[in-house]
Amino acid sequence: MKIAFLHTMEGNEAVFGLAAVKAGWSADHIRHATREDLRQAMAQQSAPGSAHGLVHEALRGLMIGADAVIVTCATLGPAVDTMAPVSVPIIRADTALAKAASSAGGKLAVLCAVEASVAPNRALFEHCAAVTGASVTVQLVPGAWTLYQEGKQAACMAACAQAADEAYAQGFDVVAYAHPWMAGCVELVGSKRRPIHGVQAALDAVHATREV
Repeated sequence: MKIAFLHTMEGNEAVFGLAAVKAGWSADHIRHATREDLRQAMAQQSAPGSAHGLVHEALRGLMIGADAVIVTCATLGPAVDTMAPVSVPIIRADTALAKAASSAGGKLAVLCAVEASVAPNRALFEHCAAVTGASVTVQLVPGAWTLYQEGKQAACMAACAQAADEAYAQGFDVVAYAHPWMAGCVELVGSKRRPIHGVQAALDAVHATREV
């Protein structure tokens, strides 16, 4: 089964690519495309129709020779949702995560590093949680994004891991990392429970398409 990824951050190529290989995909069955310009076009909102068209064009190109396409950037999500039905499954990593995180109900904490991502994540997770009755709390990890931008990876990952431990200590049943790059924090979490993230959720969603 061949899988293609549409990224807007170069660093996500390694995160998703390594996870896919660990999940059983061979390297020659994985294709990446990184388009930072698409994230910029969506963020500008000056001509949303035009921005959506650019995303659709990129997705159609990735669909050629692929059995599934994963969109790893949440900013592109609205454009994915306006695309006409296609024969190849297109999976939003953020939506896959929201569905997986809320599937069991209970108390769910969503950890974000970027303040601008808090509101859209709250809307997405609450939408999915409405189906299962889960309660959603979206929290910002203080200072994490600044550390990430400054290249202080160890400190950033430690802050995100600490935030997860604190959420479990506060009584949350499920902790979800909102950004794919946070996947690297999981093994640093001290709790016996482990946060879930969009990387694994998206790959699990691809597997699910084969079972339908």
